Amino acid sequence: MAFFAPNLLTSYKWTPHTDNVEERYLTRTFKKMSSFLPDETMVPFVYAPSLLLLVLFIIKFYYFGRPSGKINLPPSPPKLPVIGNIHQLGPVLHRSLDYLSRRYGGPLMLMHLGSVPALIISTAEAAREIMKTQDLTFATRPEVRRWRQILYDLKEVSVAPYGENWRQYKSIMVLNFLSKSKVESYREVREEEMAIAVEKIKKSSILQEPVDLSDLFLTLTNDVVCRVTFGKKYSEGESGTKFKKMLKEFWDVLSELNFEDIIPWLGWIDRLRGISTRVVNVAKDLDDFLDGLVEERLKKHSTGGAGDVDGREDFLEILLKIQKTNSNSVLDRDAIKGLLLDVYTAGTDTTATVLEWAFAELFRHPMIFKKVQDEVRIVVHDKEQITQQDIDNMKYFKAVIKETLRLHPPAPTLVPRASSQDAKVMGYDVKKGTRVIINGWAVQRDPKVWDEPDEFKPERFLDSTIDYKGHDFDLIPFGAGRRGCPGLAFAIAIDEHVLANLLHKFDWELPNGGKGADLDMEEQPGITVHKKVPLLAVAKPFSS
Repeated sequence: MAFFAPNLLTSYKWTPHTDNVEERYLTRTFKKMSSFLPDETMVPFVYAPSLLLLVLFIIKFYYFGRPSGKINLPPSPPKLPVIGNIHQLGPVLHRSLDYLSRRYGGPLMLMHLGSVPALIISTAEAAREIMKTQDLTFATRPEVRRWRQILYDLKEVSVAPYGENWRQYKSIMVLNFLSKSKVESYREVREEEMAIAVEKIKKSSILQEPVDLSDLFLTLTNDVVCRVTFGKKYSEGESGTKFKKMLKEFWDVLSELNFEDIIPWLGWIDRLRGISTRVVNVAKDLDDFLDGLVEERLKKHSTGGAGDVDGREDFLEILLKIQKTNSNSVLDRDAIKGLLLDVYTAGTDTTATVLEWAFAELFRHPMIFKKVQDEVRIVVHDKEQITQQDIDNMKYFKAVIKETLRLHPPAPTLVPRASSQDAKVMGYDVKKGTRVIINGWAVQRDPKVWDEPDEFKPERFLDSTIDYKGHDFDLIPFGAGRRGCPGLAFAIAIDEHVLANLLHKFDWELPNGGKGADLDMEEQPGITVHKKVPLLAVAKPFSS
């Protein structure tokens, strides 16, 4: 469920790649070495043993160190000792990987993140090979110590290694929380939280104040997900502030560079930088919070209480019932907390960012904004509530959602996979244990597939059968195959409902007469990619 990118790159600033970085590295090295060179009288005594060792090394390499068969590795960018290719990665990971793949690789590229080999996937053809043709070989997750520390020893759908436990976790989540009927049953919650958001926007309109749409979307999705998961929401007051701070720290530590996993003998740097302490603290804070929720619910059960707080059967209640009635279930207490965390983290940030980018693109393209808004208002007319049937009749609106997901996938590099055995991919050898990073952002902007790939053009989907449900590998914002995101329907239901309502009920413009063409579209580095500058807009209630 959760869209974790490789938790070692996205928020750390590295020296930008230049063509001469290897040359500069070697130059500095030789200069340092030159200060230790012996004078000419000592040459025979110093260099004779060195020469002998060099000869022995060459003999060993050529006669004993060669592999028994020829290995055809994918193309790679040049690397440096110890750190591999890390120095070539900028703060926005998917863009760095795309640049390097175009220059040094192609559909496949092999990189070295410290001592960890990583296969970078950049085209639909290569993605199909990984997520369909050889899906079973690449269905597991890499071993990441920080995931174990924070994510309940991998007792989650998103990061659990492929196997029987993962299958049971996924089955429990899909059947009891993410099925079509369950997602539809949450409609009342979506409508109630949408009504609250509409009132906030109206108040801002009366006061002639701009609305922070970035914050509004995050709060709205957070409240919907909290209610259907925990039975109540945590967005207001002191508890809300504490909750948001805790979740921000959660995402921050997952995004931090992790030396211990990629260069184990440099793990002490994580401790020196304070990262190890932060990981321990955030793991404890999250566990205290989730454990408190479970304990509170169990106490209500013991006193004959109704259990769920919101008057509905939330996910926590469902998990406790399964644990009670099925003694063979994998649901111990940590697994319950892990699945709760999985649902929450996957359903908030990633869902909110789609709405943020959709509105930003609409502001930048006024004609598209008018066209989709006109369609919504024609279909809905003067009805107070927008139904799913209404949304299904909005063809252009659906195309806007697809185009937003194509240009701005919420987790651009998906969740990394790992090869469970040696494999052959598109003619190249991939060793067991290789980390696989699918750059969905690059796949969805491939100029060989998409006309004007960097332009926002919803029309491209009007006569196209391509969808985001995991069958078309040109569009994979939710992944595909066994490890595709099972929460797709849940996320889309929120995004469609919120976007349709805001287009129907309000007219929008940028503050101070701002022009969409001048809107800052810079990305904020992270596991999920938001706008770096929050999106502010002025709303005016629409009356038909």
